Amino acid sequence: MPAYAEAGQSVAKENVFQADPPRQPTSDAQVQMAVATVEKLAQKEIDENAVAGIAIAVVHKDKLVFAKGFGVREVGKEAKIDPDTVFQLASVSKSVGATVVSELVGEGKITWDSKICDLDPGFQMYDPWVTSQITIRDFYSHRSGLPEHAGDLLEDLGADGAQVLYHLRFQKPDSSFRSHYAYTNFGVTEAGVAATKAYGLSWDDASQEKLYKPLGMTSTSSRFVDYAARTNKALGHVLVNGKWVHKFTREPDAQSPAAGVSSSVNDMAKWMRLEIASGKFEGKQLVDKKALEETYHPEMLTQFNPFNQLPGFYGLGMNVFYDEHGRLRLGHSGGFAMGAGTNVAMVPSEELGIVVLTNSSPVGVAEGLAMTFTEIGLNGKQSHDWLAVYKRVFSNPAVIGLIEGFDFSKAPISPTPASPNSAYLGTYTNDFFGDIKIIEKDGELAIVLGPKNLTVAMKHYDRDTFSYETGGENAVGLSGITFTVAPDGKAIRVLIAHLNDCGEGTFERSSNKK
Repeated sequence: MPAYAEAGQSVAKENVFQADPPRQPTSDAQVQMAVATVEKLAQKEIDENAVAGIAIAVVHKDKLVFAKGFGVREVGKEAKIDPDTVFQLASVSKSVGATVVSELVGEGKITWDSKICDLDPGFQMYDPWVTSQITIRDFYSHRSGLPEHAGDLLEDLGADGAQVLYHLRFQKPDSSFRSHYAYTNFGVTEAGVAATKAYGLSWDDASQEKLYKPLGMTSTSSRFVDYAARTNKALGHVLVNGKWVHKFTREPDAQSPAAGVSSSVNDMAKWMRLEIASGKFEGKQLVDKKALEETYHPEMLTQFNPFNQLPGFYGLGMNVFYDEHGRLRLGHSGGFAMGAGTNVAMVPSEELGIVVLTNSSPVGVAEGLAMTFTEIGLNGKQSHDWLAVYKRVFSNPAVIGLIEGFDFSKAPISPTPASPNSAYLGTYTNDFFGDIKIIEKDGELAIVLGPKNLTVAMKHYDRDTFSYETGGENAVGLSGITFTVAPDGKAIRVLIAHLNDCGEGTFERSSNKK
């Protein structure tokens, strides 16, 4: 036996590498200290106008130990937020939806590895081979090969869920199948839709029947109409000149499995208790344990934590990582630029969870409060000012999807005149986004986009480039419309910069359409 092997055996026998002392379970006192800290911080955030409203719930040892609202449902009105106030969850819906699919998997008609083509034969990806192989697991772990946020811009143009899912067949992949992580709302949406088809249910009905009703989540729904009908609901707010204003209403039904849940923190506390107990609630196994625990398994590497260099992963509808003590940590954030910032964080081994819901566009408050609570609850103190850390992160426009491009608000120094309007008029076609029209309205050009014929004014910028005001959840202000003009003076194609995020923004003139 080689000497180094013998040495290794000796080391093992002598047990030189001693394990860390056993960790003490998270105590009630530590949790209460964490609650008190977060309660104080939440009120401070409201007092300092960081967000319009906040609701928080904490669970520990299978009990709701704290639930409280802060601030108002709508700025300028007196109605206060309480633990039963309903918020839009945005992407925390993915984690809730994964629980719905887990229940369906447990019933036996599908598995996480069921192929989409078997469940929803009409669905297609760009590559026929990928169409034949892609599974529920692939979509829920964001490894489909689709570009990040594929389909979101089509929804902004007024397409419903079925229309967006149909058009994904025209979206060229951004990476090879299963090789890269790329976050896609409509990938998760297709997985949810396909899973429920096996049971002859719509996604909305399946969510209600398989999860919300059995769990007693009476204020929770996957339909926007139900959220809109609630009397006790938090309305979304955006910052306008430094003040929070209810200006927009986000209707996320098109991507309901990914972003369409609305709920209260009292209801979400029940869901956290179910998750932490591996599908059991009030002594009854409501969701199959094995199927649910698969959502906690690392599927795709997503990051290395900048503070401790530990890897982070995405499971199935859930962010997954392990801390310095080897504890499994679960969580997810959600955000609507139109007015929602949400976060959930759970530590199953400590039977600990927190949900933070805000009714303002994402600024890092939900994440900062959740991380502050979790770290104090686990360690008795926080290693960083997590509110400051997350606010700094969310101050980067790219984090919340507002990637700054060319500034069309600044006029060129010596602009070149445009061609006559007649050079640009006509219909231009694109497989993914469908047709657009360039029309003349009151002597000025306008663009007509999407299935609902959204008409937006165009303003000349320079030569054959115009600008228009973008709209919807992914709006970025002014964006560019650039025509390619042929020698005969007629435009033959147009590139719409805002629709080119995934490389699908070029529209060719249609010779047979006026």
